[in-house]
Amino acid sequence: MSNLKPHRFAIIDFGSNTVRLVVMSAIPGYSYRLEDEIREVVRLRQGMTEKGLSDEAMARAFSTLRLFKRFCDSTGVDTVLATATSAVREAANGEEFVGRIEREIGLKLQILEGESEAYYGVLGALNEMPLSVGAVLDIGGGSAQISQVEQRRFKRGQALTLGALALTERFIKNRDKAITATELKAVRAEIARQLDTVPWLNDIKNTTLVGMGGTIRNLATIECKRQKYPLDTLHGFVLKRTSVDKSIEQLRQLPLAKREKIPGMRPDRADIILPGTLVVQALMERLDVGEMHISSSGLREGVFFEQFWQHLDDPIIPDVRRFSVLNIARNYNYQKPHAKHVRYLAGRIFEQLVPLHGYGLPERELLDAAALMHDLGTIISYNDHHKHSQTLIENNGLPGYTAREVGLVALLTRYHRKGQPDCAAYKTLFKGGDEKLLICLAAILRLAEFMERGRNAAVDDVSVTWTDAQLRLTLIADEYPAVELWETERHAVPLVEEAFKRRVIIDSLAPPGELSEQPKEEDDEE
Repeated sequence: MSNLKPHRFAIIDFGSNTVRLVVMSAIPGYSYRLEDEIREVVRLRQGMTEKGLSDEAMARAFSTLRLFKRFCDSTGVDTVLATATSAVREAANGEEFVGRIEREIGLKLQILEGESEAYYGVLGALNEMPLSVGAVLDIGGGSAQISQVEQRRFKRGQALTLGALALTERFIKNRDKAITATELKAVRAEIARQLDTVPWLNDIKNTTLVGMGGTIRNLATIECKRQKYPLDTLHGFVLKRTSVDKSIEQLRQLPLAKREKIPGMRPDRADIILPGTLVVQALMERLDVGEMHISSSGLREGVFFEQFWQHLDDPIIPDVRRFSVLNIARNYNYQKPHAKHVRYLAGRIFEQLVPLHGYGLPERELLDAAALMHDLGTIISYNDHHKHSQTLIENNGLPGYTAREVGLVALLTRYHRKGQPDCAAYKTLFKGGDEKLLICLAAILRLAEFMERGRNAAVDDVSVTWTDAQLRLTLIADEYPAVELWETERHAVPLVEEAFKRRVIIDSLAPPGELSEQPKEEDDEE
């Protein structure tokens, strides 16, 4: 499967404020990765009247789309999927505008109706997080989509004219200055009026709320800067309602020049972010929820996933967590036989030691994920590949996993072969007991790694027994596993003894034969 040539999809999202292009390299149903991304602020809705889009806005749009089309042509994109949303569908001259783009640029734009826009946003979120029941809020420049999810499927959605740019255009007279009390009151009144038109909001109260779109992600980034958040991805990030309230108080008091300097703020969003933030606050109050789970995927990814999972009855992955691990492993050419055998041996040790460590399926899943990805860093360099594995996981994130879980998996790969496990890098993500958990799982993973040191599955299985004073590991193999015994004794036993507070004895059921020369000792420096 991995020998198949990837298909390159370009998805163009022509929004009311911003035009975005993403290029996804994919083998449908097997793996995908973000290959490129371009973002340009066009402000298509700016100056829109009853007659439609303004000449100036259309000129900006034509210039940007022409460049995007040339980019796709010059970089060998196989398929271009382009969508237009609220500004185009609401403009009196929207159809004419789309026709001109197709004639003059050769780019066909699909105008999405409000419910379709909501659907694709939900599709993006469901392929990133294990959401079964809940609500999704997507705030764009022109509109905001509120959707309901049931049984891991899109149930219904409604588009409201509550986009950050749309509200700013209507109610904020001077964007350079701090918002006035009158303007703030008017924006809030309009948000309340439009939310009142969604009759099923009471059906999704006190549920899981997922947020996406430029305004929401920028709010999350601002909060990440406040917290000195240690991960470089928003996968798994949770935005608290208290943070939203804090941002509103900060934004409402500052003129534009100072808003632009807020750590994490996108300067080209500083003039419109406050009205969008008020939408977030209002919906959280209506639904009586205290937090919002951030989705890094949205409409663009939803359009892509419709193609990637087109062989399924519904283009939604059943198990997001499992696939996210396989996807990153496949993208970085993991050594499948070795990784799977390490996972098997680690699982066998974990299961037999349950009476000692007391952990269950959630911790076992973290161990499995780390076992599959522990050697990803070799794609960069064998030297320090354990550190490179941590970096790849930290930067990519693991869709479906919480930030805490991403941190634990990254550190397990970091310490799979050497070093003293240390939680300091992600201490703000962890909870009480996680240091003990990390040491225990790292010890098990390190055992499995060195039992598979020859990368040939020489050790078929392992039997674990213990007393109050000692822990015995018996390697089951057809031939005496001299290298595996020697390497495990040297590199894994000290951490195992620390984790389980017992003296460790390692032996094998296979009788020893004539030992070959022992391999050269590795440098154990961290």
